[in-house]
Order: sequence, then structure tokens, then C-alpha cells
Amino acid sequence: MVAYRGAVTFTESAARRAVRGPARRRASRDGVRLGLLTALVSAVAVWGCWEVFVNSAAGQRVDQAALTGALYGRSHLWPVARQLLDVISVAFIALVLVTVVLIAAVRRRWMLAIQVTLLLGGANLTTQLLKADVFVRPDLGGAPSYSNTLPSGHTTAAASVSAALLFVVPPRARPWVAIAGASYTAATGVSTLIGQWHRPSDVLAALFVVLAWSGLASALVATGLDAPLEGTATGAVRQVRPGGRQDTLPLSLLASIAVLAGLPAVVALRRTWMTTGRIESGTALVTAYAGGALGVVAATFAAFALLLVVRRTAGRPTAPGSPQRASRVLPA
Repeated sequence: MVAYRGAVTFTESAARRAVRGPARRRASRDGVRLGLLTALVSAVAVWGCWEVFVNSAAGQRVDQAALTGALYGRSHLWPVARQLLDVISVAFIALVLVTVVLIAAVRRRWMLAIQVTLLLGGANLTTQLLKADVFVRPDLGGAPSYSNTLPSGHTTAAASVSAALLFVVPPRARPWVAIAGASYTAATGVSTLIGQWHRPSDVLAALFVVLAWSGLASALVATGLDAPLEGTATGAVRQVRPGGRQDTLPLSLLASIAVLAGLPAVVALRRTWMTTGRIESGTALVTAYAGGALGVVAATFAAFALLLVVRRTAGRPTAPGSPQRASRVLPA
């Protein structure tokens, strides 16, 4: 007898029969739809960030107030933030890429290795292309005129490597990788604000770029092209369907942090948006800064909660005729 963590018990002969024939994972129609929808909405949201916060005088004023407010407390926070930002480089992304490909190789998931490579490369190249050649920052008189900085390259790098790791680890580890990835990405995004490298909208746009590519990668996963290879332990073992406590608790934690950070962020940024005239007082600048930083945290944890749901849905196959059978096929 073969037991899998007390969930489903089956005979070795059943495992051998599964390997020979129907154990290969079927496509998830819901996963394809959700992945493509996430990619489409996120792509539109990237443009929305530019339209609202860069291509409008009011948006520029709020964004610039948050950036200027970062001067307060910078002398104490910057030494830590700079160390975090200094980690990110081309070599860092390459190292993570090698790591995720090796994890996929150990799991004998070669198509998954290709998909996370596209995710990493696509997200980071898209950010550089948008920042340098697509978006421009018009001089609308409400803020100092600088060259366009949207989306944030550092945030894109942090979010994309976290998303890639989430894609390749086994299903039971994904919720906790999502929490770690959200924490690292949020810290990176806030650090770019502390260092006055980027405005909050730059970070938000970067998150949407990564979500767009993650949605496309999830849609590919859901097609079944990266199904576990026949003849492997991954292809033979079955387990209970995802969605138990091991999934619900981390997802609830991600959502809770997003809400707890998002509510005061909305209040602070709304107050800044409603302010008339130039934003110059220390209180107003700190309010904008706090709202921007909390908004970055809220958006990041919400993005990884969504990414976890999208990835989980992509790994849940659609099998004809038997919902129970479909729920027992190993998630990808």
C-alpha cells in the first residue's frame, strides 16, 4: 500500500496503471480563462497607472508629494533600504533563473522551466521597453519635470523572481512562497520610495507588468502542456484537492495585510488628492508619503494573493464526467 500524507491511499498496481494511461493531467478551462483575464486586466492597469498618475496634473501632484515626503526619516531608513536594493542586478536575476530552472528540472517539468523563463524575461524586458520607449512624462506644471520612471525596474525584478519561484515549487509550498515573495517585493518597492528612486505609481505599474506575464504563464500551465511526465512519481501520485487549511490560512493572511494596509492608504491618498494648491507642509508631505508606502504594501500583498489563486486554478484540471476524479488529480 502507498499512502500520501493520510489523504488518499491506493495500491502500487493502481499507481502503475495511472502512470501507463490516464494520470496525465488534463487542461483546466477555468485556469486558461482566469490566466488570460488576469493578463488582459493587468495590461490595461499598467496603462491606467500612467494615465492617472503621469499623464494628469492631479496625479503628478499626488505622486510627487509622496516622493518628496520620503525625505522625512530618510537618513535612518536609507542605509537599510539601499542594502536591499543593491542585491538586485542582472546577475541576481540570472541566478534566480538558474535556480527556478533547476527546481523545474528536478521535478521533471521542462515546459514549466520554459514558462518561468518567459515570465522572468518578458516582465523585465517589458518594463524596460515601457519606461524607455513607450511612456513619456509630460511637463504639466504640477511637479518637477523628469524623464519617465514608470514602471519600476527594481520592483519588477523582485516581483518577477518571487512569482517565478511560486510557479516552480510544489503545490504545498506555494502559499508560503507567496507570503515570502510578497514581503520581499513590498520591501523592495517601499525601498525605492525611501531612496526617492521611484514614485508609488512606478511600483504599482511594475506589479501589474508582472501580473500580466504571470497570467499568461498560468494560462499556459492550465493548457496541460506542462503536465507531469508519465513514468515519474509526480505523474503517479494523487492527493486531495487543494483548498484546505494549508491554502486558506496563507491566502487569508495575504488578503488581511492588503486590507489593513490599503484602508489607511486610501484615506491618506484621498486627503492628498483633495488638497488644493501646492503641497508643501510637512504634515501633508508625510501624509502623502505614508499613503504611498502603505499603498505599495497593500497592492503587493493583493497581487500575490491573486497570483496564488490564479496559479492554483491553473493547476486544477477539468475532467469530463467526474468532478471527484478531477479534484484528485495532482495539481501542477
